[in-house]
Amino acid sequence: MNKAHGFVMYGAEFSLYSGKLRSYLRKKGVEFTEIQPWLLTYKRFIVPRTGVRYIPVLQTPEDDVWQDTTVIIDHMEKRFPQPSVYPSTAKRRLAALILELFGDEWLLLPAMHYRWNYPEENQPFIYREFGQLLFPRIPAFMQRRLGKKLGDRFRDVVPRLGISRATIPALESWYEDLLGELNQHFRSHDFLLGAYPTIADFGFIGPFYAHLYRDPTPGKRMRESAPRVAAWVERMMSPQAVSDTPPVEAADEIPPTLMPVLRRFATEQLPVLADTARIVDEYAEGIGTDEVPRFIGMHRVKIAGVPAERLVLPYSLWMFQRPLDFWRSLEGEDRFRCTQLLEEIDAAGLFDIKCQHRLKRENNRLYLETSHPPASANSHLAKKPKAPP
Repeated sequence: MNKAHGFVMYGAEFSLYSGKLRSYLRKKGVEFTEIQPWLLTYKRFIVPRTGVRYIPVLQTPEDDVWQDTTVIIDHMEKRFPQPSVYPSTAKRRLAALILELFGDEWLLLPAMHYRWNYPEENQPFIYREFGQLLFPRIPAFMQRRLGKKLGDRFRDVVPRLGISRATIPALESWYEDLLGELNQHFRSHDFLLGAYPTIADFGFIGPFYAHLYRDPTPGKRMRESAPRVAAWVERMMSPQAVSDTPPVEAADEIPPTLMPVLRRFATEQLPVLADTARIVDEYAEGIGTDEVPRFIGMHRVKIAGVPAERLVLPYSLWMFQRPLDFWRSLEGEDRFRCTQLLEEIDAAGLFDIKCQHRLKRENNRLYLETSHPPASANSHLAKKPKAPP
C-alpha cells in the first residue's frame, strides 16, 4: 500500500495519544515519518504552529499542521476514506464513537495510575524516556534528572483525576475485571467490533499501548493475566495495514462479548459527563470570556464505585458531543435500534444530556459554540516556521 508521501508525525513512544495516531496511520497504510520532538522542536515549531505544547502533531505534505488525534483522524478520513474507521451501520457506529470516548478519556485513569503509582518499577523507565526525548544531547545522568523534573508534572495530576488511596483498590479491581472481559472478547474477535479496526480500537490503543503495555508493571500484568489483550495491542501497533477493500457489514450487530465494556461506559463515565455538562452550563453563564479552560475546578464523582474529587474536564464533554450528535441525527429504524442499544447498556436515562452550551474546538482550544475566537487566538497560525532538527 502506498498512500501519499510527506506526512510527518511528531510523537513519542511513551505518549498515550501518540500511540493512537501511530496505530491509525499504520492501519490506514499512510506513509509517514515520525520525529521525536525535543526541547527546541517544541519551542521553534510545535508551539508556534499549534499554540499548545501537546503531542502528537501531524504535518501534511502541504505544510498544514494538525493537533489532537480525533481531529487529525477526521481530516485523514476525508483524504483516505477507504476503508473507513467509522462503521457504516448505525448501531455499530454509535458503539464505536462511545468506545473511542471511553478509551480516550476514561481509560486514562488506569493508565495514569499504573504509570505513576508504582514508582520503583516504572519511574526509572519513564524518567529515562522523558529525558532522552527532550534532552537527547546531554549526559545520561542529567537526562534522568531533567526527565524526573518533567515527569513529576504529570504525576502531580494523578490525584486530581480522582486517583487516591481511597479509590486505588477499587480502580485496580475494576481494571482487572475489564482486562478479563476484553481477554474473553478477543478469544473470538481480532478487534473490538469484529474483524477490522474501527475508531473504537484507536480510542483504546492510546492508553493500552503507551502506558498499560509498555510500562513495566502493567505490561507484565497484561501479558500474564490477559495475553489476548496483549496480542490485540501488538496487532494494532504492527506496521501491517488493513485491506483497501471496504469491509462488508452484513448486520448491524454488536458482539455480545463487547456489551459488558459498553455497560462500563454507562455506569462509570456517563454520570461524570452529565455532571460535567451541568458545570459547564453554570460556568458559561458567569464567565466574561468565550474561551473554556482545560479544567473548571473539581467535582464529586465515583471512581469504580468509590466517591472521589476529580477535575472537571470540558474536553471530555466535547468528545461526548460526537456520539450524542450522531444519535440525535438518526431517524426511523436506525434511531429505534440505537435506542435499544442504549437501553441494553443502561445508558438511556443519561445519554441524552441536555447541554445548554455546546463546545467547539478551534485553533486547538475550546470555546462556547455561539462565540467567535478572538483574533489573537489565530496569531500563531500566521507564521510557518520549519521544524528544527
